[in-house]
Amino acid sequence: MPVEFESVVTVSAAKQIADSLRAAIMDGRLKVDERLPTEEELAQRFKVSRPTVREALKRLAAQHLIRSRRGPTGGNFVASPAPEDAARSLANATTLMVAVGDIGLDDMATARLELEGVCCRLAAARGDAELAAPLATMREELARQGEAALTDEEFCASDVRFHRALVDAAGNALLSYLMHAVVEALQPVSNMIIYRVREREAILGFHARLLQSLETRNAEAATAALGDLVDYTRDRYREALEKRAERAG
Repeated sequence: MPVEFESVVTVSAAKQIADSLRAAIMDGRLKVDERLPTEEELAQRFKVSRPTVREALKRLAAQHLIRSRRGPTGGNFVASPAPEDAARSLANATTLMVAVGDIGLDDMATARLELEGVCCRLAAARGDAELAAPLATMREELARQGEAALTDEEFCASDVRFHRALVDAAGNALLSYLMHAVVEALQPVSNMIIYRVREREAILGFHARLLQSLETRNAEAATAALGDLVDYTRDRYREALEKRAERAG
């Protein structure tokens, strides 16, 4: 049975059509892998031109809600949710919010401490086989961070990979999605600001404590190490901003 859509006015018609189709996808009236009506059919149903429909479909494609396929059996189909795309969109939006000042230092530090703290507790409760891969990655990154020849950029990238492995160790898909914004967006932004004033040996010390605590399944010690790392990062962040203000003055 065809899905029924309400008529729309011509002002911002493409957005209204996209919103209407999106609602049908989100509430299940349009199922994953279901073929959408053709552009001509949609134009007739919404009483708009085909270019307007095409613009609406572009909006949905940009949101990864639909995908197109060529050929005799082609068309536009409802896309299966892609966690990587959704997480990337979240990280991009978070980076923008930091850039314009909507997310500040305290918010960044609090979110990181609370969310990664949950990861530590979940990871500490898991078995050896489940933690083998993420702990191995953390060991590799810790060793890499101790290399004297490592550039600042490489150290920051390793820092991100280390904490990404910590998130993986928790084994929670939803938490992993939410943490993408913290690890992939907030942490690199923080690193870019404080890398000139932080000491690598200090970061290595915090990371070593965190890793050792997880290896022994000591959630309390892991959370304490993380808290000290976040406090250190917060202090270095403020120091960097003060130095920047002094240079500007």
